[in-house]
Amino acid sequence: MKKITIVLGIVALLYLAATLIVPPYIESQRNPVKSPPPYTVSTEAQAIYDRLDFIADLHCDALLWGRNLTKKGSRGHVDFPRMREANVGLEMFTIVSKSPAGQNMQSNTTDAFDNITPLTIAKGESPSNWFSLINRTLSQARQLEDFIEKQGDMAILVKNKSDLSRLIAARKKDKSVIGGMLGVEGAHALEGDIENLPRLYQAGVRMIGLTHFFDNELGGSAHGESQAGLTDFGKEVVQKMDELGIFVDLAHCSPAIVNDVLHMTTKPVMVSHTGVRAVLDSQRNLSDEQIVKIAEKGGIIGIAFFDEAVGLPELPNIVASIKHVRDLVGIDYVALGSDYDGSVAVPFDITGLPLLVEEMLNADFTEAEIQAVMGENVKRFFLLNLK
Repeated sequence: MKKITIVLGIVALLYLAATLIVPPYIESQRNPVKSPPPYTVSTEAQAIYDRLDFIADLHCDALLWGRNLTKKGSRGHVDFPRMREANVGLEMFTIVSKSPAGQNMQSNTTDAFDNITPLTIAKGESPSNWFSLINRTLSQARQLEDFIEKQGDMAILVKNKSDLSRLIAARKKDKSVIGGMLGVEGAHALEGDIENLPRLYQAGVRMIGLTHFFDNELGGSAHGESQAGLTDFGKEVVQKMDELGIFVDLAHCSPAIVNDVLHMTTKPVMVSHTGVRAVLDSQRNLSDEQIVKIAEKGGIIGIAFFDEAVGLPELPNIVASIKHVRDLVGIDYVALGSDYDGSVAVPFDITGLPLLVEEMLNADFTEAEIQAVMGENVKRFFLLNLK
C-alpha cells in the first residue's frame, strides 16, 4: 500500500508539473507573433488612433489556452491589460471545443483525432471536461465570467443591448473599462442536442459559428468532406438561435450552408473572421456574391489577420480585404476579426492595431472610414441587433 501511495504521489506531481509546462509550451508554438511589440507608427496615424472612440474585434480564442487573462502575458496575442494598452473597448472571446489533428483548409474528417482533448487534460481541467464538448464550452464561458467579475467595475460581460450601452457610457468616463462577449466556434459543441442551446445562451453566448474545420450535425464545413448544406437539425438550431437572440456566424461554413442560412433567416448574420476570395482565392474565404448577400441582410464581416485568410504579407492584404468589401458593398459592413490566439501566426498582437490605421491611411481611407472599421460598425451592429 505504501508503494502504491508513493507511485500515485509521483504521478500526481508529474501531472501537476505537466499542467504548468505543457499548455504554455503548446501556446507559444501555436500562437507566435511575427513582429513582437513595441510598435511605432507615424504621428498622424497615432493621432487618429488616439481619437478612436470605440475599437472592437470580432474573434479571439484566448480562453482556450488556460492563461489568466487579467494578467499581462508574455505569450499569445490578447489579455485584458493588452486590451487596455491598445484602447480596445470590446473583444469577442470565442470558445473552441474541438479541432482535428492535421487541420487544414482543404479537407478534414469528422473522426480525426481531436487536438483539444490532450490540451484540456494537460491544463488540469475537471475530468468532466475531458471528453465532453458541451462541458468544455460551458467551462470556458465561466472562465470569462470569472475574469470579468474579478475586474469589478472595470470590465463588463456584454449579453444584451443594455450591457453594451453601459459599456459605452462607462468608457466615456474611463477608457480603461473594457467589454467582452462570448461566441462559440463550431456548433458541434451542442453535441447534437438542441436543449444545449439555451444552456449556452444562459452562459452568455451570443454568437455561434455553425461549423469549424469539420462537418458536424448541422451540416458541412468549408474544410470538411461533404460540402453539404444545413441538415434538418441545423435548420432547427438556426431557427432557435434567431428566437433566442444568438447571432449566426458563417465563418468556416460550406457555401451551401451560407446560402441556406441567408435564405431562411430574417436576422443579420456575422462572419466573425474571414478573408475575401478577390484577395486570396481560398475555400475558407467569401465570394463577392456571398459578401453582397450578407450585406443585404444587414450583416457584418470581420477580416482576419493571418496569412491563410489574407495572404502574404499580411498587413497590406488585411487592408486590401477591407477595401474590397468597402468598394463592393460599402464601409458599413466590414470590421476587424483578427482570430487572435486561434492557433495562427499573426503580424502583430493586439497592441499593434495602430499599424492597421497607418496602413489604411496609406491606402487613402478617410478618418471616418477608419473609425467605422476599427469599431464603430461593430458598435452600431450590436446596438441595432442585440436584444
